[in-house]
Amino acid sequence: MREAYHVELEQLAGNLAAMSLQVADALERATKALLEVDLGLAEQVISDDQKVDDARAECEEQAYALLALQAPVATDLRTVLAAIHAAESLERMGDLALHVAKAARRRHPEPVLPESVRPYFAEMGAVAVALARQAEQVIKNKDIEAARSLEAADDQVDDIHKHLFTVIMDRDWPYGVAAAVDVTLLGRFYERYADHAVSVARRMVFVVTGKMPGYGANEDV
Repeated sequence: MREAYHVELEQLAGNLAAMSLQVADALERATKALLEVDLGLAEQVISDDQKVDDARAECEEQAYALLALQAPVATDLRTVLAAIHAAESLERMGDLALHVAKAARRRHPEPVLPESVRPYFAEMGAVAVALARQAEQVIKNKDIEAARSLEAADDQVDDIHKHLFTVIMDRDWPYGVAAAVDVTLLGRFYERYADHAVSVARRMVFVVTGKMPGYGANEDV
């Protein structure tokens, strides 16, 4: 009985890891759609978002069934609770990728981003996608050091996000208010995506250590 129960816990972790890859792929495609003005890729991200929602529902249903039927304690209980919170963060990451794709679709055939800021978004996208892929490995391996290393990459996204404000607030910004609003919103989407990837990793630290790492002032708990 207990062996079957632990198999179910491993399946739950595997489903979460797969979900992390889903949202990594979603942001990777959304970023490419944004930078290359690719309507087809944007539409693909938008249509695939339901799969992320379904994956969250499946993870939560599995987690609640384990709570109800097995009454887990100690590490097992932390695993189930962390899975519920992680599934929520991963779904939000999918939603943020969706927002990027919708922005690309809304402005098509015109580019959303002025040429001068595209390199910043290319870098933020690459780092954020890498964070999601690293979170997948943290979920699978429960590697505390790998989980903690996500913080430094998240700081990189935060720094670019902050720099974007100085770019759009420059008196010589030549692209108008609409472009500034787009840059502001899109920068926020990437910054929040990275924050949620870190949140997933922190949940895994909680599973292993029983302690939740501290959150920054702007982090949603």
